[in-house]
Amino acid sequence: MSHDAPLRMLAGLAVGLVLGLLAHALAGDAAWLGSLLTNVLDPAGRIFLGLFFMLMIPLVASSLAIAVSEFGDVRAFGRVGVKTFAYTIAVSTISVLIGVGLVNAFQPGAGSEGLRELARDTGIQAAQQASGVDFVVNLVPRNVVRSMADNDLLALMVFALFLGAGIAVTRTSAARQFEAALRGLYEIVMSLMVMVLRVAPYGIAILVFTIAARLGGEVSALGYYVAIVVLGLALHQFGVYSLSVWLLGGMSPLRFFRAVRTPMLTAFSTASSAATLPTALVAADQELRLPPRVSRFVLTLGSTANQNGTALFEGVTVLFLAQIYAVPLSLAQQVMVVFICILGGIGTAGVPAGSLPVIVMILGLIGIPADAIGIVFGVNAFLDMCRTTVNVTGDLAAAVVVARGEPELTGVAPQAT
Repeated sequence: MSHDAPLRMLAGLAVGLVLGLLAHALAGDAAWLGSLLTNVLDPAGRIFLGLFFMLMIPLVASSLAIAVSEFGDVRAFGRVGVKTFAYTIAVSTISVLIGVGLVNAFQPGAGSEGLRELARDTGIQAAQQASGVDFVVNLVPRNVVRSMADNDLLALMVFALFLGAGIAVTRTSAARQFEAALRGLYEIVMSLMVMVLRVAPYGIAILVFTIAARLGGEVSALGYYVAIVVLGLALHQFGVYSLSVWLLGGMSPLRFFRAVRTPMLTAFSTASSAATLPTALVAADQELRLPPRVSRFVLTLGSTANQNGTALFEGVTVLFLAQIYAVPLSLAQQVMVVFICILGGIGTAGVPAGSLPVIVMILGLIGIPADAIGIVFGVNAFLDMCRTTVNVTGDLAAAVVVARGEPELTGVAPQAT
């Protein structure tokens, strides 16, 4: 994917928003505009979203299994692997709790009658929620092929967890060949995703135009949602990471952020943790002066398995859409959302829009149709750039924390200032 792809997506967002608002202001009640939206733009937008849904099953299965297998292959690293895993789970949990707390406090989706009407106008209806007992029972798929056919992504994720664990503990040549094949599938799906992302600016423009043309000024509800996501990401970026590198890593937050400014800018411009990995490795080696074996392990693994910003974004988005659809979520359901977002942050592909399959899966569990993702898809490009910056910064913060106490690897320890 080219480095200017996120900027082109932002351009598509801007063009669709401006033209949509103009269309609403000049021809909001015109029959021709309604016909254009219903017969042309709505189907085009659904086709665009369908391209992403088409790739969800192989993407979730391969990326999560590979991530778990890499976590399991930490015996050669001893406590480095254990510290990495523990830190990832703890900080991801904090990130999701920040997001969920902000959504509950500010209620960005409550009272969004315009967006609710949009859902009804486009034929999106709430799905049936599963009972608590059925949810637990259905976690373990009896037939993983049927789960794929039914688009049951949670059952597929459970299978992928077991598959990844099996790959990690089975030390045979055949298992390694299967792991290589799984990585091949992942790379193929990523190549297809890149092809889809090439048309993303046009798809985003269509989706945003459709929403803006129908709602006009009421589209500001999405601005409220964006503000909540950005606020949560900022709190995590400059609050949680500062405390972690200071208290757990023994490093000055000022020195840390000064050292990682290049990876942060690269992450924001590319919206891809994977594409930012080379610059992150250079910063860890030359600016932070971390032990290379630690930084390479933590950063390589973290590009797919330590995505705190993504986990926060997923939690905020799910609860925002639940508020739009007036679907009340109990405490137990919100705990379930938190758990799945943590898991999704570990297994999400480190590419633009890689978190959308996890959000779609959670929506189905709480009774909201998958097509609802189209409401926020238009603003996803900007939020993707923001959360990727948090993801990459989190990987480097994890490397600082894990490297503390591991000077025997290279004789170089992180320096506190």
